[in-house]
Amino acid sequence: MADIINLLPDNIANQIAAGEVIQRPASAVKELLENAVDAGASEIQLIIRDAGKELVQVIDNGKGMSETDARMCFERHATSKIQTIDDLFSIRTMGFRGEALASIAAVSQVELKTRMRGAEIGTYIEIDNSAIKKQEICQTAEGTSIAMKNLFFNVPARRNFLKSNAAEMRHIVDEFIRVAMAFPQIQFTLTSNTQQLFYLEKGSLKQRIIAILGQHYNARLVSVKETTDYMDVYGFVGKPETAKKTRGDQFFFVNNRFIKSPYLHHAIMNAFAEMIPADSYPLYVLFIDLDPGHVDINVHPTKQEIKFDDEKVMYAFIQSAVKHALAQFNITPTLDFELDPGIQQLDAVSKPFTEQQQAKSVNTSLYKSFTQANQAHTIDTTGSSNLKHWKDLYDIGKPVAAPVNDTIGSIQEEARFTSSAPVENRPSAASMIDERWQDTTIDQKVPVQVHQQYILSQIKSGFILIDQQAAHERILYERYQRAVQESPMATQQSLFPQTLPLPPADAALLTEMLPDLQVLGYDLEPFGNNTFVVRGTPADIQSGNEQASIEGLLEQFKNFSHELKVPRREQLIRSMARNNAIPSGKSLSTREMQNIIDELFACSMPNAAPGGKYTYISFKLTDLAKMFG
Repeated sequence: MADIINLLPDNIANQIAAGEVIQRPASAVKELLENAVDAGASEIQLIIRDAGKELVQVIDNGKGMSETDARMCFERHATSKIQTIDDLFSIRTMGFRGEALASIAAVSQVELKTRMRGAEIGTYIEIDNSAIKKQEICQTAEGTSIAMKNLFFNVPARRNFLKSNAAEMRHIVDEFIRVAMAFPQIQFTLTSNTQQLFYLEKGSLKQRIIAILGQHYNARLVSVKETTDYMDVYGFVGKPETAKKTRGDQFFFVNNRFIKSPYLHHAIMNAFAEMIPADSYPLYVLFIDLDPGHVDINVHPTKQEIKFDDEKVMYAFIQSAVKHALAQFNITPTLDFELDPGIQQLDAVSKPFTEQQQAKSVNTSLYKSFTQANQAHTIDTTGSSNLKHWKDLYDIGKPVAAPVNDTIGSIQEEARFTSSAPVENRPSAASMIDERWQDTTIDQKVPVQVHQQYILSQIKSGFILIDQQAAHERILYERYQRAVQESPMATQQSLFPQTLPLPPADAALLTEMLPDLQVLGYDLEPFGNNTFVVRGTPADIQSGNEQASIEGLLEQFKNFSHELKVPRREQLIRSMARNNAIPSGKSLSTREMQNIIDELFACSMPNAAPGGKYTYISFKLTDLAKMFG
């Protein structure tokens, strides 16, 4: 029988490996930028065409490569970062596996120009599908320029599954920001289709954060810096007012490498507990420096998932570092011990304390509890102390209707005044209770808001409890669907058009969404330099809230669940419905509640919000009877 096991050719093996390392243009951007950083560059340029499908080029002024190194760097597992197995436990460079350039060369056409510092000439190499087509000497600047062209030209299935240009560009910008944020001492530029999106000068970390995230964070950052023998933590967190309803401004770096860690994110959320709403996320850019021997970065091909040898110590240290920073800058709530001037005018302070008053106060239980032994925690059981009524202080949220006992008590009080009337003319206690109870209870057919979050409404078989936010989300979702499928929504023109400056990533996203937004009632147009003019919004958007509405919509869209494979327009409609829905905690009038009920049950699917959350739960009288035995 003939042998059936053979070694794969290098080009096939490289394509298989490339599927793990290079998933989209942004993956190549990450690898090429990190290589430029490892080369010691002080200036790095990223040039993109057609969202990376046509060209991804990185130019740096690093140390460059020799002719032999330029050819070897495209071989699998060829690297200058490690030599022995022990080097894996002391990695401080961005790359180390030697797979990135081999993977890029396996799925694209590559042109490399490089010249070492001090060398007179450089090297030019062309590679196509892992095969070297040309190698010659050339004249080029010191450093390296590597251009990846026609990504996935030899893997049509992978190329067809790439997203739209705007979507792929967002991923590229995300990777660019992560690398640029980690190295503020390096100048970065990003150019897309001849338009410069970023020009980041060398500077401090705070300057880099403001240049990337926006000038409005200038006075809203709190410095974090803690040093120990085990690890160092430094960076910035945003003040509580910068917290957003969606993720996006959270950055963790371990030894300057961007990571994703839900566990450490939870530590930050605990540090901000009681300062921001439970459904909000704070801004943070935190760097963790520790011995590479305490961390394993070789867990995932993207190197963004890592393992610590003691995660509990990391959690506690990061949480305490953030708490300390917030307290140091007077962000955490504090007690105000300043004396109110009005206290000086009180009788107890301004008037003399007479002997008669002294004698009277000596006999009080309060005086005894402070002057006699073992009296501080003694509870008065004689019934003479007013402390037995302490529960009355917490009697919050009583129903509007008077309780039965209070009603009976008031009726008994009323009966005392009617006791002098003839017996035959006195009303019976039962009739008085029935009459008074009918007067004080509300009409059960009128909807009632519960904790400014739910709407209670009576039905024939019992009652229903409606989640006001989920219900309104369903109403808006179907309204927007009709606008897209049938007729566009009405636009409310602004009296004074507003300008809306956005970060480059958000500007690219909004440009992609413009055609659909116009159908949904928005009147927007680009104004240059990542700025848009808002001339009108949907009629149901409150006047003066145009900018917040668009910013909230972008946040919702960016953080839409990527696990759901739904079209972009469907994502937009769901995001817009969630962003504009009535939030929990908003007080509603009777008419507003009734409108929600009427419009909800006029929907095609009234029982669930677009994301699958229940809009209402019904309670039957028979079930209630069983509950009460």
